[in-house]
Amino acid sequence: MGNKVYVVGVGMTKFEKPGRREGWDYPQMAKESGTKALEDAGISFDEVRQAYVGYVYGESTSGQRAVYELGMTGIPVVNVNNNCSTGSTALYLAAEAIRGGRADCVLALGFEKMQPGSLGSTYDDREQPMGRHLQALAEISEVLFPPAPWMFGAAGREHMKTYGTTAEHFAKIGEKNHRHSVNNPYAQFQESYSLQDILDSRMIYDPLTKLQCSPTSDGSGAAILASESFVDSHGLAGQAVEIVGQAMTTDFASTFDGTAKNIIGYDMNVQAARQVYDQAGLGAEDFQVIELHDCFSANELLLYEALGLCAEGEAGKLVDSGDTTYGGKWVVNPSGGLISKGHPLGATGLAQCAELTWQLRGTADKRQVDGVEAALQHNIGLGGAAVVTAYQRAER
Repeated sequence: MGNKVYVVGVGMTKFEKPGRREGWDYPQMAKESGTKALEDAGISFDEVRQAYVGYVYGESTSGQRAVYELGMTGIPVVNVNNNCSTGSTALYLAAEAIRGGRADCVLALGFEKMQPGSLGSTYDDREQPMGRHLQALAEISEVLFPPAPWMFGAAGREHMKTYGTTAEHFAKIGEKNHRHSVNNPYAQFQESYSLQDILDSRMIYDPLTKLQCSPTSDGSGAAILASESFVDSHGLAGQAVEIVGQAMTTDFASTFDGTAKNIIGYDMNVQAARQVYDQAGLGAEDFQVIELHDCFSANELLLYEALGLCAEGEAGKLVDSGDTTYGGKWVVNPSGGLISKGHPLGATGLAQCAELTWQLRGTADKRQVDGVEAALQHNIGLGGAAVVTAYQRAER
């Protein structure tokens, strides 16, 4: 694994409906989250040796323009784009720089300024990277546009058909995440809904109703990563959180095995989680809190199985047991998840990192989970990349 890697500072903006905050362009978003992360770490930008900056929608070198709000010190700035896992990919690259001993203090930053409405493509004069995925799904499912709800909804339907999962199981996940978000001042939505409200909201792609889908959002997140020697020399052990396992996977040949769940990355998720559990010497049962990629409730349900929270086909039972909320075995998405907190693509993975860092430090306020010893993060982008990260408090 190389050198130890620690998160020593995190920051994020509130996630907002696109365009809601006037004069809030991506440089302002990045300045807000980046400044918070630097202040949290108690360091100046001059001590940062590299920066990895994630965004999906924007001109090339937007990463530099964003970082220049924090300082202009001539350091390497790398622009990162990996669909919905962009923020975690920036985190992964920042961690790799420290693991490999190439830097002792690195910034991972992510932001997104989005258009309202469903995700669309920007370049229509060339092959779409997910063309094969869509073609494969069209062979086993009716076709619907926009593609995202169709892809995840089809995987949900497949689970219903195979294992008897019901529309109510998916709705319960939406209800849980909206309920969690009430205590998150950073969330785009902070309102709870009854199970009936979730079921009765507008149908997007059966069984997914509007209140089970993540919205488009503007926002930013940031993390400062540091080496063990940097933590020691700056007296940061009290707040440092160690990355004890981290893996990124991309599509395997199994993505195109004829199942809807693998088209949306199930196997990528399984393989990434296994690598992380091996590295960390931990199993699913050893984590108390999990932030995972609930772009749609169907994905959260499938992730319960992919991450090993339950056996394949048992996710419906897990939902019914109440074991994924406060008082259960795990608290999944205490932040409200993507469904409630919002999903500015480049920022999502870094916002997950911030939430879990606060949980491990015991500073998550009303969202605080009891007795957090280890935390798990999962972020995925189709086309495709899955990033799974395990965290523990630095040994005091």
